[in-house]
Amino acid sequence: MKSLFTKRRVIIALSTLLLAVLGAGGTVGYLTFVRSPTSAPADACTDGRPRADGQVVVAAGASMVQGTLGHDWVGALREKPAFRDHEFINAGDNGNTSADLLGRVDSDIVACDPDQVAILVGTNDVRDGVPLKDYRDNLRAIIDRIKDKTSARIALMSLPPLGENLDTGINHRLRDYNAAIKDTATRAKIDYVPVNERFTDHLDDRSDRPAYDFSFTTAYLAATEHYLLGRSWDDVARSNGLELFVDHIHLSDRGGAIVTDLTTGWLSGNDATARQ
Repeated sequence: MKSLFTKRRVIIALSTLLLAVLGAGGTVGYLTFVRSPTSAPADACTDGRPRADGQVVVAAGASMVQGTLGHDWVGALREKPAFRDHEFINAGDNGNTSADLLGRVDSDIVACDPDQVAILVGTNDVRDGVPLKDYRDNLRAIIDRIKDKTSARIALMSLPPLGENLDTGINHRLRDYNAAIKDTATRAKIDYVPVNERFTDHLDDRSDRPAYDFSFTTAYLAATEHYLLGRSWDDVARSNGLELFVDHIHLSDRGGAIVTDLTTGWLSGNDATARQ
């Protein structure tokens, strides 16, 4: 009888532990991959233009914009005293390609009637092998739609490297997509924000940096360190042998600060900072 009682206690303890682990895992998954960013278009733009005394700024793209995995640079802009009268709309969506963004340009950008739009999209196009021509066409269509329906000032942002070793096959491919971004901005007569160039300048001082090695497991573990263990994104990056990324794609605090500074320069009209 005593043995049976002991077994029940062990089963209950193990079940409780399993539920706790599953609950923690579910929390990390929700915070990282499911929840919407602060001031998402669905929340801020359902009734038209958000209320703002100053500018309405839409940042659009994929997970690097959404900022639930890695540094939230859109949120960092929102906190700057210089932009206290601005409304920042986060139109980032995890996993998006340029085609995905094109599919929601009306609902997530045009519907907000923005004054300024910053676009950072294409990392998933590179990873998924989307043909360069299709990527160019999508960027042009996004820009044309925003121009046709709004009077917003638009910027295309170049894509950060993938991993911190610049001499890899995927970063060689990335150069063609960044060239397309710059050429598209020039032809469309819109602004260009040199994110890749600033990252490359920082990373180019060492050739022994880690090569691109992203996986869902790496991303999930990075999120777990941050959300469950309370570690900063910079600490998470260091634990993976990285500096500007937490998992070879998403931004550490230091990497996010670069994007924040460049976007601040662009929003402030500092062309020397925002163009190249």
